[in-house]
Amino acid sequence: MSPDPLPLRPELRGQAPYGAPQLDVAVRLNTNENPYPPPPALAAEVRAQVAAAVATLNRYPDRDAKALRADLAGYLGHHTGHALSTDRVWAANGSNEVLQQLLQAFGGPGRRALGFEPTYSMHRLIARGTGTSWVAGSRDPDTFALEPADAVAAVRRHAPDVVFLCSPNNPTATALDLETIAAVYDAASGAASGAASGAASGAASGMVIVDEAYAEFSRRPSAVALLTDRPRLVVTRTMSKAFAFAGARIGYLAADPAVVDALQLVRLPYHLSALTQAAARAALAHAEDTLRTVTALRDERDRLVGELRGLGLRVVDSDANFLLFGRFPDAGAIWRALLERGVLVRDVGLPGWLRVSAGLPVEGDAFLSAVKEVLG
Repeated sequence: MSPDPLPLRPELRGQAPYGAPQLDVAVRLNTNENPYPPPPALAAEVRAQVAAAVATLNRYPDRDAKALRADLAGYLGHHTGHALSTDRVWAANGSNEVLQQLLQAFGGPGRRALGFEPTYSMHRLIARGTGTSWVAGSRDPDTFALEPADAVAAVRRHAPDVVFLCSPNNPTATALDLETIAAVYDAASGAASGAASGAASGAASGMVIVDEAYAEFSRRPSAVALLTDRPRLVVTRTMSKAFAFAGARIGYLAADPAVVDALQLVRLPYHLSALTQAAARAALAHAEDTLRTVTALRDERDRLVGELRGLGLRVVDSDANFLLFGRFPDAGAIWRALLERGVLVRDVGLPGWLRVSAGLPVEGDAFLSAVKEVLG
């Protein structure tokens, strides 16, 4: 006799959790990690700061992470050229928690979010987890670009409460120019007002979230440049990629102070541990040393693009630390053939396409050698 099923919410039944294969192979290029370990000086600083924090673990951490947020504001201001005050920055356990808090505050039952697929699958999954309905816009099927006119038309048609823009976009590695982001914001600012969705939710206009998880690898300027006089624009980032800090789980955003105030209504108390805050501040203090790997990864990305195109493959122009390549009659078969040769890439579910991360040059050589064997 089978046990009674759990009373799971209907929209979660039959769903699979997010995850990439974690296989023990020689070359793992499937999760867009930074392959370079933290530099020795940073590792020593993290050890020292965490050791100091350990002495106070009997006390709760700074609930608002003010010192960390001040450091993040300084980093963003220095690297984007647009100064930010601490009250315009918020931090959480990875950018996914930041996105979840945003949808807890501005999404939810009776509200809808719009994203332009293919895009980061967690946008849809977090929407579902927060009871926010999801509307899928589309990209150019050949280049995966997002045309401003198409994006604006989708916003006006669906009147979303939240719009997701991913730049550079995962999994396509394509980036948006500031004009496209501004056009979407202008459309969203009037889309919800007077529309059925906006009337039901009480929203005067929609929020626009620009997910910049891979911004340090991009040739395009950051949407941080657009924050002034746009109170419903949010720019989210992570320390996982460029900072080689994926294991620390630090994400953050820049927005109007009112957005930060709103997130404090939904964040869990003391959500960032003292150890996490100490490690993140140490990493930011060594940002210049850490970010030297970004240049190396850009060079490796561009090398892979050139080599794959030289083999006659299609490669989407990349502004991230990964690239989308194909087109294969059976991408799954190519993925399995590469895995048999000790190389793990990502099958993102796009027919004909695979995604590979830029790794160490020796890993790139192994990947290219495997591709040549499979094609040859």
